[in-house]
Amino acid sequence: MERVVLVTGASGGVGLALCQRLLEEDGRIHLCIACRSVQKSEATRDLILATHPAAQVSTVEVDLGNLASVLRAAQELRCRFQRLDFVYLNAGIMPNPQVNFKALWHGLLTGKVLHMLTTAEGIMTQTDRLNGDGLQEVFTTNLFGHFILVRQLQSLLCGNEKPSRLIWTSSSNARESAFSLSDYQHAKGQESYSSSKYATDLTSVVLNRKFNNQGLYSSVVCPGLVMTNMTYRILPVFLWKLLMPIMWLIRFFAKTYTLTPYNGAEAHVWLFKQKPEYLDLLVKYHSCTTGLGRCYVEPRKMDVDEDTAEKLYQKLLELEKQILEKYSELLD
Repeated sequence: MERVVLVTGASGGVGLALCQRLLEEDGRIHLCIACRSVQKSEATRDLILATHPAAQVSTVEVDLGNLASVLRAAQELRCRFQRLDFVYLNAGIMPNPQVNFKALWHGLLTGKVLHMLTTAEGIMTQTDRLNGDGLQEVFTTNLFGHFILVRQLQSLLCGNEKPSRLIWTSSSNARESAFSLSDYQHAKGQESYSSSKYATDLTSVVLNRKFNNQGLYSSVVCPGLVMTNMTYRILPVFLWKLLMPIMWLIRFFAKTYTLTPYNGAEAHVWLFKQKPEYLDLLVKYHSCTTGLGRCYVEPRKMDVDEDTAEKLYQKLLELEKQILEKYSELLD
């Protein structure tokens, strides 16, 4: 039977490039694309079929920032499929990103500018807001919505003849300094994106501890610096046009400047071809590109504490219980 692959955030950027590249690797897969609206899903499906007309592509509507939507999508997927082989947890948001030019200038003077430009450490802030469930929007969309989806799809992911895979899109901006267990939704800070991605790394680690023995394996990837709609919101368009030649030059020194969604999906596709039993579960797989444009994958140990991961997992379970009680009518 063909492998079933679910990709969230598939309508553009790395998600769309990933869908195209997966079909290039194996045209026999059943690709299910998850987007926030029916219109986006259908438009994305048409775009994929234009280049892969024989592909099996289905759609599901899910807004990861809306937990009722997540529960409805999970119910639909359970009715439609008997198993899922790969789930790419790729959807994410970075609302109102701002560059701290003062910090950037300080980095230039202290010789730390290349590190800052490759990780956004100390120079990127975001504002957040509450969603309809009273939760922080970035936390919900980037992590908790995916967590609920995985939990609801557990029957399709565990106990299969072959291992099933979760592959989370994380970031080099995932930093412990931006995360706090006492404020795991990051309601009080200005680095909600970084916090949510660090929480993603922690969640992947603990999911492996809980579910490897049931045939479910979790990995995290970093696509590098990719020019997408999310990135373009950081600076005015005219500044990006001025900066792009410089960024292509920086890539000779900063291998994570993948720049294109195709390059950014390199680690996602590489993991598609690996046996999970042989992977290091405490490693993040980074998409990298040489100055001349050759793509490759670099594994790097994650800076995560397994005790903190366990504590976060328990907090997510407590929050999940509240959400399931609130939306009990949407459960089977």
